[in-house]
Amino acid sequence: MLVPCYNEEAALPVFYDRTSKVINSINRYEFQFVFVNDGSTDDTLRILKELRERDTRVCYIDLSRNFGKEIAMIAGIDYLSGDAAIIMDADLQDPPELIPEMISYWEQGYDDVCAKRTSREGETFFKKWSSHMFYRILQGVSNIPIQKDVGDFRLLDKQCLEALRLMRESQRYTKGLFSWIGFNKKEILFERPARIAGKTKWNYWKLLNLAIEGLTSFTIAPLRLAAFVGCVLAFLAMMYMAVIIIKTIIYGGDVAGYPSLITVILFIGGVQLFFLGIMGEYLGRVFNESKFRPLYLVKTYNGQRIVRQKFYGGRG
Repeated sequence: MLVPCYNEEAALPVFYDRTSKVINSINRYEFQFVFVNDGSTDDTLRILKELRERDTRVCYIDLSRNFGKEIAMIAGIDYLSGDAAIIMDADLQDPPELIPEMISYWEQGYDDVCAKRTSREGETFFKKWSSHMFYRILQGVSNIPIQKDVGDFRLLDKQCLEALRLMRESQRYTKGLFSWIGFNKKEILFERPARIAGKTKWNYWKLLNLAIEGLTSFTIAPLRLAAFVGCVLAFLAMMYMAVIIIKTIIYGGDVAGYPSLITVILFIGGVQLFFLGIMGEYLGRVFNESKFRPLYLVKTYNGQRIVRQKFYGGRG
């Protein structure tokens, strides 16, 4: 089980006890916990060390700083071993009681068994609505089938994990990558409960950045929209110019309309700046990817200092 952690000191003991109770009832498989401490500033690392002392199934990766959940997940995937892995959050919004059902579908031949939310307890109406709309917009503009209302909580076969290890982009939208790799998927429905402790790390600004990552990672539709709008505005400008010329020829003299002219100029200038920003987003992605920096750095693995980092395909 892969569990990214950032300041989860209040939730970790409860998560471990509840999840252990579930997996202890499944005798036909051996389980391992892989916790990724993503630069926590509270007692998360200390608790992980204590869990490691109590249970040898517990492994933990301590990253050198906070890299974000998306990077923490690929770090955990790089260190995973076994025939399959379940990705979960430590706040118990991903109920461990679904694990037996996930395993059952995996045994039936599904490679990616994901949990689809039917409700989201403890979240505001705006957050639910914006998330709902984002998935539908991304589905509409992307050329791959993006799963709607599906998060990171899922069971992945070893083949899926190997596929994810091949993708080393630094600006990641993992939910989209899960859809991109394909394979045989199965969705199971569940009602997502509220966090058992602590506060969400995803404020609206971070969610907006994640949405931008999703749109720019899996579609060039914004760039095509910029080209289309540019053509429409150029055509309208030519029509407006033709009207002014004709009125001048027929009626002669100066043509009134200074306020409207300034309004049009400001509008077109604003549209141009907006689409320059879109192009800047894509250019920034190219710039970041061209550096070929490692995705993350591991400080310790199960308490042992890491001197030689893991690298895959030229990226770490």
